[in-house]
Parts: sequence; C-alpha cells; structure tokens
Amino acid sequence: MAAPSENPVDVAIVGGGIIGICTAAALAAVGRRTLVIDRSGICEETSAGNAGALAFSDVLPLAQKGMIRNLPGWLADPLGPLSVPPAYAPWLLPWLVRFLAASRPARYENALAAQAAMMRLAEAEWAALMARTATESMLREDGSLELYQTEAEFEASLGGWAARARFGIAFRHLDRAGIEALQPGLAPQFSRATFVPGWKTVSDPQHLGKAIWRKAEADGAAWIRGEAVVVTPADGRVAIQLRDGRTILARNLVVAAGAWSHRLTRAFGDVVPLETERGYNTTLPADAFDLRRQLIFSAHGFVVTPLETGIRVGGAVELGGLKRPPDYRRARAMLEKARRFMPALQTGGGREWMGYRPSLPDSLPVIGRARNAENVYYAFGHGHLGLTQAAVTGRLIRDLVSGATPTIDLAPFSPQRF
Repeated sequence: MAAPSENPVDVAIVGGGIIGICTAAALAAVGRRTLVIDRSGICEETSAGNAGALAFSDVLPLAQKGMIRNLPGWLADPLGPLSVPPAYAPWLLPWLVRFLAASRPARYENALAAQAAMMRLAEAEWAALMARTATESMLREDGSLELYQTEAEFEASLGGWAARARFGIAFRHLDRAGIEALQPGLAPQFSRATFVPGWKTVSDPQHLGKAIWRKAEADGAAWIRGEAVVVTPADGRVAIQLRDGRTILARNLVVAAGAWSHRLTRAFGDVVPLETERGYNTTLPADAFDLRRQLIFSAHGFVVTPLETGIRVGGAVELGGLKRPPDYRRARAMLEKARRFMPALQTGGGREWMGYRPSLPDSLPVIGRARNAENVYYAFGHGHLGLTQAAVTGRLIRDLVSGATPTIDLAPFSPQRF
C-alpha cells in the first residue's frame, strides 16, 4: 500500500454520480476544497441513464405505491415490473422482510412525512443550483401523465393521490378526452389518467450532471479516477485506499457511492441494509414518437421520457445484487409494451442500458454522520429519486460538514435507524 499524502484533502467524496457531484458543488460554493473519487468519471454510470425526472410529487414509499398489492403477480413474471432471480432470493430475504414492515401504517406515515419535507426542500434547492450553474435551460416543466388501463386500476390509485393532496401536491384526473389533449396517439384502452403539473424533467441527466460539475470544478473541486476499496480512521482523519494501491488522506469523508456504499460504511460501525435495484432502459431516436411529456405506466413499472438525446423507455426493478450480468430481455419486454401502448412508436435503433439503483427498505435515503466517526458522512440510498434529491442532499451534507443546523430534521434519514 502506498503511503498517504502528508497534505490531506479537506473533503473527499467517494462517488462521482449525481449525488456526489451535487455535494461537491455545494461544498465548493462555500470554499471547501473537495476531491471526488470515482472509478469511471463524472456521471458515467447510474447517473448517465436514469429517466431524467425531477419527481417532486413522488413522496409515497415504494411499499405503498401499489407494490404490495401487485407483488405476487409481478414476481410470477420473470420479465415483469419486479423480479428476483431465484438464486439471489435467500440473500434478499432480510431486506424483503424490512420492506414489508415499512408498509405498516405508522411507518408509512412517518416515511411519507419525511419524504414530503425532503421534496419541498429539493425543489427549492434545484432551482437555486440551476441558477448558480446556469443550467435553467435544461429544465422542462411539462408535467407528467400517469396512465391507467382500467377503471379498477384508476380507483386503486386514489388513496395515493389523497395522500399527496395532504401535502399540497397538485394534480388532476383526466378522462379520455383529457388524455388526448395532453398526449395524442395512445392506445384506446387508456381511458383514465392523472396529470401532475409540478412534475419536471431535464433535457438529459448526464449532460446536466456534467454541467454542474464544470461549475464545481471552476469553484475549486477536483476529481481523480480510482476505486475506493478500504476506508479507515487515521488519527482523526480518514485514509482511503484505492484499488491501484494509492492512498488518499482526508480530513472529512462523504460516502456517496450509490449501490456500493454499504461496503464502506462497515468500517465506521454502520451496517446498512442497502439493496440493488437493477433498472433497464432503451433510448430510441428522438423522432421515434411525438412525445409531449413523461408518461408513467405505473401498473407495468416503466416510464417513457422525452430527452434531447432521444426517447427513453425504462424502469422495472430487478432485485439481483451487483454481480449478476445484465438481462436485457427486461429492456426489450418494456419496449414491446411501449409499442403496444403507443402504436406509432418506432422501436428500431435503440441503445440498451442497465444501471444500479441503491435502495433501502423504507424508501428513504441515508443522510447523516457515521456511528463511530464525526468526520464521516453518508449520502446514498435514494432509490429511484437520486436525481430528484441530489441538490438537497448536497445542501444537507454541506450543512453537516460546515457545522450548520440542517433545514429539515434528519432523524428519519439517519444511518443508525436500522
């Protein structure tokens, strides 16, 4: 192992995805010297291929978003919205038990309130970050359209919409004529939908992330290519050993390594039940369909998003860990459904992709200090909401590192809640 530098960095961030670079941007903006460590680059992995939504209205825990009701049918379909490879099921069982427990009324209410508070601040922080980084032109404010094939499907969604209404989230339910006005060309079985005007998307999530990084870099942030494999306390500092033998010494450490984060938290006394939702998508040419806004096919677990780089058809959940090879049949199954639901969709010329979403059983991220190290901070586990909550996570970590009182109560997001 190479000897660490005698001049430690101020704040080292392990992870160059959207959470890591928004945290770096927040810290650099107040003069903290920040080093991002990532094995691939800035927004080159999971943050490159997400659906591009700023889903500020998406406050319902996954355990309550129809997942419990649909779980048996989904699991019976190996290419459906949720799958668990049989060989992985024994490893997943403890996480699933916690996931089911999160659907209990008291836990659901606590998670809902915490997520709603997080989302209110998230919207404000994204507006501030886009203004600071001159990326406002990348924001699209077209709303989203959640679609239902049957009246029963629509009726089943109403409890969730009532919960959102309690937190001031605006929406309106549509009949077929209302759907046609907002998105022509859908299959006739979609007779009901819900329009959410406050739902936003970005022109391309990777382009946005790289633009934010350019501002962070201009403010003094830096990054190096490397994979952190061991982190250890070192006389009030943290030593970060990279796979290539280099060692970085830091006064403060932020773990923002997405689905790999729990491998590093054990060094500081935190065993976090982080699981990997492997998500798939296909990005089609931009002229593949006249798409007006993001479409959400919730009963089928996927969305269709208009990006400047194409039309992205993606979603689904494969709880399969970090080691299994991708199963792109899942992407093709979603694409075939999209073709049926959008009959004019041209499905040729697409680019397939798979990424790793870091998911916790209660659908809340981990944001807070390590159990055994006051100078180690965690920022991971955002599931489907990493892009949505990146700016606010950066703000909250900046507050913690700087000794300021966070704007919201971080107890629901504590690493020690498990």
